[in-house]
Amino acid sequence: MADEEKRSQVQFSQLQSQTDTTGTDDAALEVYQSTLPGFLGTIDTAIGRIESVFLAVGVLLMALNTVSNVIGRFVFQNSIFFSEELNRILIILITFAGISYAARQGRHIRMSAIFDVLPVKPRKLLMIIIALVTAVFMFGLAWYSFQYILTQASRGRVLSSLQIPVWMILVWVPIGFFMTGLQYVLTAIKNMIEKDIYLSTNVLEGYDDEELEI
Repeated sequence: MADEEKRSQVQFSQLQSQTDTTGTDDAALEVYQSTLPGFLGTIDTAIGRIESVFLAVGVLLMALNTVSNVIGRFVFQNSIFFSEELNRILIILITFAGISYAARQGRHIRMSAIFDVLPVKPRKLLMIIIALVTAVFMFGLAWYSFQYILTQASRGRVLSSLQIPVWMILVWVPIGFFMTGLQYVLTAIKNMIEKDIYLSTNVLEGYDDEELEI
């Protein structure tokens, strides 16, 4: 009986090891800790935690708001009057916190037909250039969105139900673009100081085992 129990435990551990994965989806469930050195690692870790808080709070509040509105409408025959506007605010928050998170996880769409056929050194150089150029565009969008917020603030418009100034719900736009720009700058630095090629500060360039390079 003891031998059978040991054999069962070994089989279970083998099965568990086969089902375990080490992809970025699993890494995202853990508390993010940057591998960049010194002050850069502190910035990277801080951005990762801000993203996590924004996304978690935004998704949870949106779910709570939507469920509460459905219950109010069908049970109490009275909808929450500000539910639609609150969801609009949360969608903006989730979207622009999400672009920074997607950059950290290397999930943005890439046109890699030329990139994939290059040797290692040109690929690494091209990745640094791509990251820096993308960062410039993100910082530019952050600046223009900030100017747009100033324009909205000068007009004095408010939401009809919540009576919140419209510019306040747009604050997340330049914040999201700015954090994404920082993420791409850190990605460029990561590629400068490491031997491997990185899509982001914690994602190596390449394909998963189940993906085929065409």
